[in-house]
Amino acid sequence: MKNKLILLRHGKSCWNKLNRFTGWVDIPLSMDGVEEAFRAGEKIKDIPIDIVFMSSLVRAQMTAFLAMMAHSSQKVLVVKHPKEGKMDKWACIYDKTAEEMTIPTYCDPALNERYYGELQGVDKDEARRRYGKEQVHIWRRSFNVAPPSGESLAKTAKRTLPYFKKKILPYIKEGKNVFISAHGNSLRSIVMYLDNLSEEEVLQLELATGDPVMYEYVDGKFYKLVE
Repeated sequence: MKNKLILLRHGKSCWNKLNRFTGWVDIPLSMDGVEEAFRAGEKIKDIPIDIVFMSSLVRAQMTAFLAMMAHSSQKVLVVKHPKEGKMDKWACIYDKTAEEMTIPTYCDPALNERYYGELQGVDKDEARRRYGKEQVHIWRRSFNVAPPSGESLAKTAKRTLPYFKKKILPYIKEGKNVFISAHGNSLRSIVMYLDNLSEEEVLQLELATGDPVMYEYVDGKFYKLVE
């Protein structure tokens, strides 16, 4: 059995362009980010997608929706709202043909970007002037050190990986093709798990915005596909 896992870091956001720490601030894509999402969609348009997961932040959601607009299946992403009262009960599809032309989509804050705490909204150059270049580098690139009131990459992984293992991995083991649209750090923690990277190795990992990373799942193991 061979099936695929697609990881996509969202396109550039408005604050990426302004060089500001974003974290959990719910900022949309910039026009450059929109174009990146469309280009990402072209790269995955012929891969069947069975289910989509995305963070609760709009830049990841915009990226998923825009990327899938180019998909050759012409299926529509339908966001599911389990245990959300009327949104769960009233969003039912009662036509089989219509349902077959949809892809179930789930969003969850477990896939959100690393929480940057008191750095959120701060210009990165201003942060270097305020705290020192070396200290900002440590906050951004160490595994266990968190920015003021924020999360380290290790803490990010403690919410991202349990969600991946409990909610996403079972679909992959069932033979489903899964697409995840999320963020640099939440996806880094997943790649760390998939590629069995050490704490030192993951610090060197860079995921480009709008560039899909694909894995094939074969006989219980993940293999990264290289273009």
